[in-house]
Amino acid sequence: MFSFFNPFTRLANSRRQVLGFQFNDGGREAAGFKGGVGDCVVRAIAIATQLPYMQVYEDLRAANAAYANQRNDKLARRLSAKGASPRNGNHRNVFHEYILGHGFNWVPTMKIGAGCEVHLLANELPSGKLIVRVSKHLTAVINGVIQDTHNPSRGGSRCVYGYYIKR
Repeated sequence: MFSFFNPFTRLANSRRQVLGFQFNDGGREAAGFKGGVGDCVVRAIAIATQLPYMQVYEDLRAANAAYANQRNDKLARRLSAKGASPRNGNHRNVFHEYILGHGFNWVPTMKIGAGCEVHLLANELPSGKLIVRVSKHLTAVINGVIQDTHNPSRGGSRCVYGYYIKR
């Protein structure tokens, strides 16, 4: 098998500054929930805003229900059929407005056709309180440390679509 040595690959890898990781369920267990579910939106918001998990959960449940009642798309129908529970999914318009309403600004990092330019790495994200959007997941990053139930960084190769930063 032919192996090609590329000195630029090693140089690029040496510049990677991996984010720290700390297990944080955002208060989910303390709120009485057990087991694993797809509640990354609630968790990330609760962690970054320092709001109680149950408050964020109920706020998003109500917002999802209202959104489902006024929309007629696939996710809205799914949310409505399952009781608009945040554990079943959150429409991005719902959580986007909710996060902005809590003093965050949205910073897109990916452009159509440009490819991935920002990764889940300490040297590619700003310091502060962030809610980072990656493929099919939101995670909280506080001053260079991922706060989540698992480390979604894929060793620093995970592409960041954008992030919310606390003003």
